[in-house]
Order: sequence, then structure tokens, then C-alpha cells
Amino acid sequence: MVTQLLTQTPIIYPDCDGQPMANNTTQFRWIVTIKQNLEWIFANDDVFVAGDLFWYPIEGKPSIVVTPDVMVAIGRPKGDRKSYQQWNEANIAPQVVFEIISPSNTVDEMDMKLLFFDRYGVEEYYIYDPQRQILRVFLRQDEGLQIVPWEKHWTSPRLGIHFEMGEDGLVLRRPDGAIFQTFEEITLLLEQANQRAADANQRAAEAERRSQQLAEKLIALGIDPNA
Repeated sequence: MVTQLLTQTPIIYPDCDGQPMANNTTQFRWIVTIKQNLEWIFANDDVFVAGDLFWYPIEGKPSIVVTPDVMVAIGRPKGDRKSYQQWNEANIAPQVVFEIISPSNTVDEMDMKLLFFDRYGVEEYYIYDPQRQILRVFLRQDEGLQIVPWEKHWTSPRLGIHFEMGEDGLVLRRPDGAIFQTFEEITLLLEQANQRAADANQRAAEAERRSQQLAEKLIALGIDPNA
């Protein structure tokens, strides 16, 4: 008797679609700035933040996939992933998603993303068009993701970050009120802090040197500097 062993072909979940992360420098800067600042805010928490990462919500269905510009999964550990496979993430869907509009984005494309995020559990969805300086806010309610009217100020219920729309466009602030910084701005601030520390050390060393010179002069005159 011959027994034929049937092997199941493994399901492939691609982690790349060959498309660029961003179509212009403005979109790229916004994506990176949002991702890096959120990682900074939640550095000590179980919050996974990713940019341009494939999200597969259903096991066995690799055709159901989306790539948010930035997504936040609260309650999931940090670490590298080839894709966000929800069934391997305690079935936790990313609660917050950001999309930065570029000229190549079509209305149909953004409508499909909204439907996807609505269907698969996103709680907060932010779409920012830096060219037109328009931010659309969607919040999950009883009927699903619903657009929220807002004017100058909005605070994310989940993240605690603040959105402000001014004459120069959107400003994001951390929960402590500090403005989101770009990588270049963060690097400059770090360099300035290091320079201030180096200057303080130099001043302390100079003061110590002068104190030592004075003590030596007093000793030469037969005076105890510690008296």
C-alpha cells in the first residue's frame, strides 16, 4: 500500500510592492517626522510604530493588505517585522493610522484605504494634505469611522498628541506641548546640549585651575589656604 503525503504550499505574505515609500521630499519628511516623534513619545511603552509597513489583517488572505504611511499598534512590543501580520499580534489592529497625501494619490485610492481602515478596526485616522494644508480627522464611532469637524485644535484620544493648524500649515505637539522635531532639528538640539555641557566642563576646569594657582601662591607666601 502506498500512502501519498500531501504537502500544503506555504502562503507567502509579500513585504514589498516595489513602490517608493514617498513620492516627494515633503511627504517623506512628514512620514519620518511623525514616526520618529511617536517612537520618542512611547519609548518606554509597549507601542509599536511603523512607517510604510504592510498590514495583513486576516491569516491566509495575502491579497487583503494595506500599507499605511504611519501606523501605531498600542499594546504590541517594539521590534523589527517584515510585515504586520495581525494574527501574530494578539489580533490587535493598529489603532491609529496617518496618511500623507501626495499629488499621485487618487480619490479612489484614498477612499479604498478609508474603507479598509474602517472595516479592520482602526480607531483614529488622520489624512494630511501638506500642499493644500488640510487635515481630515476620522474617529471610530458607533457607525464606524466618521469624519470629525475641527478648526484650529485637535487632541488625539489615543495618543494624546495635539494638532494645530496655523498659517504655515499643520503643527504637531507631543503631550507635554513640545513641537514635533525633524531628525535634523533633534540632531541640532543634541549638538547644542553637548556643546553647553562641554562649555560648562571647560569653565569648571578653568575655575579649578585658577583655584589651584591661588592656593600655590598662598602657600608660597607662607599662608595656609585651608585656614
